[in-house]
Amino acid sequence: MSENTTNQAVVPRSTIGFIGSGHIGSQLARLAVANGYRVIMSNSRGPETLQDLVAELGDAARAGTAEDAAKDGDVVVVTVPLKSVDAVPVEPLAGKLVIDTCNYYPERDGRIEELEDETTTTSGLVQRHLPGSSVVKVFNNIHFAQLTTDGTPAGTPGRRALPIAGDDSDAKQAVVGLLDEFGFDAVDAGALAEGWRFQRDTPAYGAVLDADGLREALGRARRYADM
Repeated sequence: MSENTTNQAVVPRSTIGFIGSGHIGSQLARLAVANGYRVIMSNSRGPETLQDLVAELGDAARAGTAEDAAKDGDVVVVTVPLKSVDAVPVEPLAGKLVIDTCNYYPERDGRIEELEDETTTTSGLVQRHLPGSSVVKVFNNIHFAQLTTDGTPAGTPGRRALPIAGDDSDAKQAVVGLLDEFGFDAVDAGALAEGWRFQRDTPAYGAVLDADGLREALGRARRYADM
């Protein structure tokens, strides 16, 4: 695991597409709009079901389809049940940074053997589905309500940190910048394959920690088979 990274790159202050507008997606959209971004919200039920959320978010938001969010978003957040990842559009996301918030819950997603035997990770499945995209895992280990309450300015003592994982260093640096804008430090857990270190039931999952505490929690992570 690398040291806490610094804000060397920033996601362009333009449009973030959301494929999924549930608890995490809607909270992240609120953060994005508050920080000057435009957002495109989508879900599996259709744009007409998002009118209340879009009205709340204001003029910087619009509702669309998943294809719209994928095509028109400069950066796209995939925040859907893992069982629905195969429905995420592929071609419009080629060449783009994709932020993956997904977690595996067998009672919701059904049993996925590759995750049960730990031959891959949740983000590995997302990256495999989106081979032309740069997937970064983040926002999966924080309770959605805390996204809009726990952020603090850079340099705040004890500032909460969130882990990231990804294979594209430029994409990760962009996410570090976005996290900083949203009020969080970032700790780089390593390659996308290391995303298991902050998946469900690990010490970092749901934990409110600063950067040093988060690095320690990531280091204590154990594979499910070793628990």
